[in-house]
Amino acid sequence: MSNAPYLKIENLRANIEGKEILKGVNLEIKGGEVHAIMGPNGTGKSTLSSTLMGHPKYTVTEGSVTLDGENLLEMPVDERARKGMFLAMQYPSEISGVTNADFMRSAMNARRGEGKEISIMKFVREMDKKMNFLEMDESFTHRYVNEGFSGGEKKRNEILQMMLLKPRIAILDEIDSGLDIDALKIVSKGVNELRSPDMGILMITHYQRLLNYIKPDYVHVMMQGRIVKSGGQELAEKLEEKGYDWIKEELGIQDETVAAEA
Repeated sequence: MSNAPYLKIENLRANIEGKEILKGVNLEIKGGEVHAIMGPNGTGKSTLSSTLMGHPKYTVTEGSVTLDGENLLEMPVDERARKGMFLAMQYPSEISGVTNADFMRSAMNARRGEGKEISIMKFVREMDKKMNFLEMDESFTHRYVNEGFSGGEKKRNEILQMMLLKPRIAILDEIDSGLDIDALKIVSKGVNELRSPDMGILMITHYQRLLNYIKPDYVHVMMQGRIVKSGGQELAEKLEEKGYDWIKEELGIQDETVAAEA
């Protein structure tokens, strides 16, 4: 088996409390590829990211998801993470009483496995290097995870986690949300630094501006719980110019949302 990651989603359907949100999603992401999913609010974009990571409030009713040929849907959340799945959340959680350094080192050791833990000195060097790259103050090391962080600091912290963990498939759920232009440039710099054949990236965003800094290989439009159109960077630019109405007209899609975004 090739070492390059391969995520395959086939006819994925999922619901919450009996209401179907995902209505047959098909998508393949390979190492070295950056995919962007765009779409109006309430079309299931964040539901897709949560379902892929195993959020318990979503129930998969049909379809399959495999990572490197293994059934992702049968894995608990922690095993999905150990296999190389990573989610930079739209609204990162605060963890009171746990420092960034302790959290990051524990996450890295969980990925590496028993007997392969990273030494404290090596971890400190690695974390300092990545924090410098992301222009993060050294005080972040000792602050509790996301507690009292601004929106931009939280997003930068998510990218720091990603740079340290080096996942096989990274899902970035609206990492541009609430960022000013300077923070957006730094966050994008971190993502671009990680682009390689060893990682596939799925970005969820509302705005084409993110794609000015992180150039996607593929752009997908999601409506009513499924991907209805795919293309390249030019598709995102057309959406910026014309909005989503032209796609609705082209495909005969009625105005309807499947649910509020999770």
